[in-house]
Amino acid sequence: MTHPVDIHVGKRVRHRRWLMGKTQNWLAEEVGVKFQQIQKYETGANRVSASRLWDIAQAMDVPVSWFWEGLDEDSKIDQSGIPADLLGNKEALELIRAYFSIPEAQRRRLFDLARVLSESETEPV
Repeated sequence: MTHPVDIHVGKRVRHRRWLMGKTQNWLAEEVGVKFQQIQKYETGANRVSASRLWDIAQAMDVPVSWFWEGLDEDSKIDQSGIPADLLGNKEALELIRAYFSIPEAQRRRLFDLARVLSESETEPV
């Protein structure tokens, strides 16, 4: 399972890159890795080493500490196990868009099914 800190740092890398209007290819060239590695960093799939984070910070003209800002808020998880930054999750946003594109009657049935399935996970066997 991906660690919340790795996800946070990856989001900050992606956020800064977007603010700069740069591509993953650009950043990869700047720090000497393949763009696929940048993708893995940005999703939190791969941890960014201290030396690589230093290189990324230099390329993006920010202090290394910039990548840690907001960590306390971003890594909090409520009692149900849902991340505090749910709307920052690409998969969650895609699911919400897809859900609301379903006609209302079918959407209600899907909602009821999801509720039943989630309740069955908490019942003792």
